[in-house]
Amino acid sequence: MSKIEQAFKNGKAFIPFITCGDPDLETTAAVVRAAVANGASLIELGIPFSDPTAEGPVIQGANLRALEGGVTTDKVFDLVRELRTDVTIPMVFMTYANVVFSYGAEKFISICNEIGIDGLILPDLPFEEKEEFLDICHKYDVDLISLIAPTSENRIAMIAREAEGFIYLVSSLGVTGVRSEIKTDLASIVDVIRANTSTPVAIGFGISTPEQAARMASISDGAIVGSAIIKILAQHGKEAAPYVGEYVKSMADAVK
Repeated sequence: MSKIEQAFKNGKAFIPFITCGDPDLETTAAVVRAAVANGASLIELGIPFSDPTAEGPVIQGANLRALEGGVTTDKVFDLVRELRTDVTIPMVFMTYANVVFSYGAEKFISICNEIGIDGLILPDLPFEEKEEFLDICHKYDVDLISLIAPTSENRIAMIAREAEGFIYLVSSLGVTGVRSEIKTDLASIVDVIRANTSTPVAIGFGISTPEQAARMASISDGAIVGSAIIKILAQHGKEAAPYVGEYVKSMADAVK
C-alpha cells in the first residue's frame, strides 16, 4: 500500500490545496503546518505555472502572485525539504506537465522521491499519454494520481483500474472555484470506480463549506479544497496561517 493510501486508513480524508509561494514561501510553510495541526490528512502543494488551464480566477491569481514573487520549482523543492523535518503526512504536487517536461521529467520525479513527495497530479495530462511519466514515477516510487471527470463516462472504469495513490474525482465541469451547489450525480460515478478498484477516491472542485465537504465525503473517501483556502490567503496574506488552520479544522471535523 502506498503512503498516500495510508492517509485514508483512519476514516475520511480532508485534503487542502495550497499554492506554494502565495504570498511567500515562509507563509506557505506556516500554512501547511497549521493545516497538519488541525487535521489535514494529506497536503496538495501547487507548483506555480504561468498558464494553469484547470484553475479558476482565484487559483490563477495565486499562481501569478507566486511567480511575480520569484518562486521557482527549485525553491518549492527546498520548501518541501524544510517541511519534511517535521511534517510526516503524505504530500503531493499538483502542477502541469510542462513544468515537469521543462525541468526534465526524470530529474523532477527523482527529486520528488528524494525530498519526500508521495504523488504527482498533472491535470493537463490525458490518461492516454500518462505512459511517458508512469515508468519514471514507478522507478522513483511516486504515485501518478489519476483524475476522473463527469465527462470521463465510458473511460471511468478503465482509469479506475489503473489508478494509484488516490483518485481525484472532479465534482463538476469547468475550472476550479467555489460553487454554491454541486449538481453532478457523483454517487453513480463513485459506484463505477468502486466496482473497478480499491484505490480511495476523493472529490474536489467547488467545495467550500463544511456541509459540502461532509456531503462529498459521505459518498467518497474524502474531500479536496483549494479555492476557499486561497481566498483566506488572499485576505490575510502573511498572517493567514491561524485562519487557514481554523478553516481546515472545521472542514476536517465535518469530513470525519
